[in-house]
Amino acid sequence: MADFYGAYIDAVSDGTDDLAEHLRAHYLTEDLRQRLAAWEETNHADGVLRAQDVPTGWEVRYHDSGAGHLFTTVTLTWGTGPGAGHSQLAVQSDLATKLISDIENNPSES
Repeated sequence: MADFYGAYIDAVSDGTDDLAEHLRAHYLTEDLRQRLAAWEETNHADGVLRAQDVPTGWEVRYHDSGAGHLFTTVTLTWGTGPGAGHSQLAVQSDLATKLISDIENNPSES
């Protein structure tokens, strides 16, 4: 998960090629990619980051596992210094395939 978010944030920040799309194809399930496309159409934002901007930092923390899934919390940092803000995502991956199968805002972990 950390590898994906680190590479994805770098790719989106760089914005010069289609690396972000290649990373999505490699790390995300087809079903999630379709749901993200619909979410992005509605929200006019990046579905993986759940934002229109690129975070300045990120942290991935294991949360739990069960029923064939691994659950992690991704904390995104927005801005720098004392005024920096944070948002959290609940990310689910499938243990069998190791692919990310769901990404949602995680307000309960803020």
